[in-house]
Amino acid sequence: MIRQAEPADLLALPEIERAADGMFAPLGIIVPPGTTVIEECDDPGRVIVADRPPVGFALLGVVDGLTHLEQIAVHPGHANQGIGTRLLEAVYATAAAPRTTATAAVVTLTTFRDVPWNAPWYARRGFRVIHPHEWGPELSALVEHERALGIEVAPRVVMRKDL
Repeated sequence: MIRQAEPADLLALPEIERAADGMFAPLGIIVPPGTTVIEECDDPGRVIVADRPPVGFALLGVVDGLTHLEQIAVHPGHANQGIGTRLLEAVYATAAAPRTTATAAVVTLTTFRDVPWNAPWYARRGFRVIHPHEWGPELSALVEHERALGIEVAPRVVMRKDL
């Protein structure tokens, strides 16, 4: 079941994010401590969750007037069940909805270039890599912020999908 998050759901989401981040360790990618983005979110309206209690989530924002997928995470114990795909489809629906604060039916994100369930996964779903000259000022600042936090521990890319 994919649904809008409720305030109580937010408490369970950092553990899901940390567990999902642990999947990077066998690839030699250690996500720096203190960089879980869901912990900073106090607005359940920005979060789509899978199941009750949640086993996965998508955190959305608006960057340069476009819907930005800040994070999608599925607990490894529930991986390979299509949950990430269903969350992403809900992100598309949110981005395309007339009530969204985004100015266009577009989704952007930043992700690891070479991790199979990151950039290649998004590319199979119609996202394309966009280069710095295509980034707006807020997206450029976001990439710099990620670098400052130490998230760029492996090659990263910015991607975009026009809906």
